[in-house]
Amino acid sequence: GCPPAPSRERPPASWQQLASLRRLVLMLLMFGPTALATWYMMDILPCCDWSSAAFAGGPPNSPWHSLGTALPYLLEGSVLTLFALLFGWVSAGFWTAVMGFWELLRGRDRQHVSAAGLGTAPIPAEARTAIVMPICNEDVARAFAGLRATYESLAASGELERFDLFILSDSGSADIAAAEQQAWLELCRETGGFGRIFYRRRRRRVKRKSGNIDDFCRRWGSQYRYMVVMDADSVMSGDCLTTLVRLMEANPEAGIIQTAPKASGRDTLYARMQQFATRVYGPLLTAGMHFWQLGESHYWGHNAIIRMAPFIEHCALAPLPGRGVFAGAILSHDFVEAALMRRAGWGVWVAYDLPGSYEELPPNLLDELKRDRRWCHGNLMNFRLFLVRGMHPVHRAVFLTGVMSYLSAPLWFAFLLLSTALMTAHQLLTPQAPGGGSGVFPIWTPWYPQEAMLLFYSTLTMLVLPKLLSLVLVWIKGAGAYGGALRVTLSLLLEMVCSMLLAPVRMFFHSCFVIGAFLGRSVQWKSPRRDDGSTAWGEALRRHGSQTLLGLAWALLVGWLDPRFLGWLAPIIGALALSIPVSVISSRVGLGRFLRERKLFLIPEEHETPAELCATERYTRENRRRAQGGAFVRAVVDPLGNALACAMATARHGRS
Repeated sequence: GCPPAPSRERPPASWQQLASLRRLVLMLLMFGPTALATWYMMDILPCCDWSSAAFAGGPPNSPWHSLGTALPYLLEGSVLTLFALLFGWVSAGFWTAVMGFWELLRGRDRQHVSAAGLGTAPIPAEARTAIVMPICNEDVARAFAGLRATYESLAASGELERFDLFILSDSGSADIAAAEQQAWLELCRETGGFGRIFYRRRRRRVKRKSGNIDDFCRRWGSQYRYMVVMDADSVMSGDCLTTLVRLMEANPEAGIIQTAPKASGRDTLYARMQQFATRVYGPLLTAGMHFWQLGESHYWGHNAIIRMAPFIEHCALAPLPGRGVFAGAILSHDFVEAALMRRAGWGVWVAYDLPGSYEELPPNLLDELKRDRRWCHGNLMNFRLFLVRGMHPVHRAVFLTGVMSYLSAPLWFAFLLLSTALMTAHQLLTPQAPGGGSGVFPIWTPWYPQEAMLLFYSTLTMLVLPKLLSLVLVWIKGAGAYGGALRVTLSLLLEMVCSMLLAPVRMFFHSCFVIGAFLGRSVQWKSPRRDDGSTAWGEALRRHGSQTLLGLAWALLVGWLDPRFLGWLAPIIGALALSIPVSVISSRVGLGRFLRERKLFLIPEEHETPAELCATERYTRENRRRAQGGAFVRAVVDPLGNALACAMATARHGRS
């Protein structure tokens, strides 16, 4: 599904040897503690021959005797394997956050693509940039409001002459298409953007977003040196856009420079918690990823600048061969395009400290899970490219981490189920020693509480310490934009509690997504909701009912077998049992605004809102008022709307 590897070899850049050394250190930091933790886990797990307890009366060669001998080792071996995989996965995230903390604390990396020292010299006339926004059945009012705010901010920067804007529509709805055309006309009239803001709606909509970008590159890509890709919920400041172009000019080996978009613009409790989490924890993870990856980093498909010539030459995506749900058009195209760009010898960088790049998050848990299902399917498809010739090892690792970000859910689920099965088998098949076990620990023979608690607290530290480091960094950099030191600390503690309630729910759904994908269930790639929306009780009951029953049944089983073990599983089974009210309550707008008034889950963009976000909110309200009555009706009965629709129905225009 990819073009052949390029024959032209580039000399290694100065940062590549440093990157290789850093990744060697990362491997040692990951695999060393993982091996030690797995050794501890092997000592902790109870091991005994159940055949002597449950099947002592059976003949030595009977099937029951063989089962009693093999079953404990099979279960314990499976638990150990899953534990090693998951501990290594947690360790990778931990060391990424730790190095991100170090990077942000000491300043910038010498190898970082930074705006420092660039200056504000005029952009060369030949460095023309196309800003493209692929859309498909989106919220027209919001998409065009963000585009107008971006355009006006770019005009205020004084570099508008170097940019053109393209709205690339794949919308299939006649009403939405008419609304897009009318919104484009209003945008051009109100900003004076005729001849600089262009709208195109494809008639042959193939390969989704990547096909839309391909179509643009074939038709107009040769006229531009760079391309900035935006999503329908993206907003970018003029300073951010001009800085990206200057960074590309200053780094001629860079093929893609990705910004780190800041999440903002939502009012539901769930979205505000997620905005807060990404704003507080996100910088550490992004800076840490840059530390380990350098010029072989991620591209997330939007709010990034791309060098057009190598992108056109090397990053065209053919459908994956074969049949079934993992064949056909590549869904998560961004990771693949970054890998192809790096394979061709161009760097892929993350400008993690560049301000002025914004996006929006799903308003509630169910909408986020719908998006996750699409991403899960796309990442599983991408893993077919893991062994494609010429791919850089780092981007092979990116494909692997993309899969693990969803495959870890069924692995955690299997680990918990196997641990419960192991406990069940020992309770039912192993005789208990008199007085064995005490306190909150299950009565297993033998039991090593010191080693168990050491392993437990080590894992807990790796999960919690990155969040505490994020809090320390906020305190150092200034907590005023987050509501003050006390409020940001309280917000972080509340977010940690909510994350504990939501993590098992995501684990359950992600497990279903992975299993469903391997069973051949296709996924519909629909545009996500772009406005605040609450979850109804009926919908929550339909979507969360099965995991609620699972949580209750799991609790009853463990309570019947050994109530002392129930305390260890309470965070998991309790969260599953409470998934319905948690999903509904967290989707409420009123509760989110109530906490915002009290400066909880506050983010800097709410403390001091950037002009681009203020303009986006204002223009969205205006566009909604203007769109009342239906765009298709206006295209029929309004003379101007009718003339516009007829003019834009031309199959092919005479001039480019």
